[in-house]
Amino acid sequence: MTDICQDKEINMANTTFSGPVRSEGGFTSVSKSTTTGAFTTQASISSAGFASLDANTLATEAGTGITGGTGTIYRSSVIREGGIIKTSILIDLTGLRSTASGDIIGVNGTSNVCHIGQITAARNGTILAGRMTCFEAPAGGDPDINVHSATEGTGVEDGAIADLTETLLVNAGDATTGSIVTFTGVPAADEFLYLTTGAATDADYTAGKLLIELFGYEA
Repeated sequence: MTDICQDKEINMANTTFSGPVRSEGGFTSVSKSTTTGAFTTQASISSAGFASLDANTLATEAGTGITGGTGTIYRSSVIREGGIIKTSILIDLTGLRSTASGDIIGVNGTSNVCHIGQITAARNGTILAGRMTCFEAPAGGDPDINVHSATEGTGVEDGAIADLTETLLVNAGDATTGSIVTFTGVPAADEFLYLTTGAATDADYTAGKLLIELFGYEA
């Protein structure tokens, strides 16, 4: 165990406590860079009792063809509760672009990869079910947004999803505020996720908030 107190590092062997461990300043679990020595918070409990699981994200998050959008918001979360592993992807489409039907959504005019994350058995478990919820109707770009998985993580904006080794996970139709669609397929281990257009609208999104949830288990 490593204790960091007033910039002093104390290295301790594995320690078992028979009673409760108390701290007025909260608790923090960190990782240390082997090159720079810098610490990164993995999880913490504040002095007010608020728990933050900073490291609980997809092992590989979205490519820069998604995160590089102007006004685009992307966040992921992976939480294990009992035997259920829930993966969540929250995205604001603003700044991304739709083109032709069956093409990949992403930042216009770049060759940056546009997957929205990779599913792995080690992090996400074996996926059993999924759904997509729309919290704000897409505007500007096409509202007919589907989700595919593919074995390749190289898909780019305006590229045809059919050019990849892909599987349609949900043919969602037009997303409207409050709409929820259930996946008819699930991604296999190590596959990447993509948002694609179901119709042809060549324009940038000015609105659109989606939540994609995948439910898995450790096989």
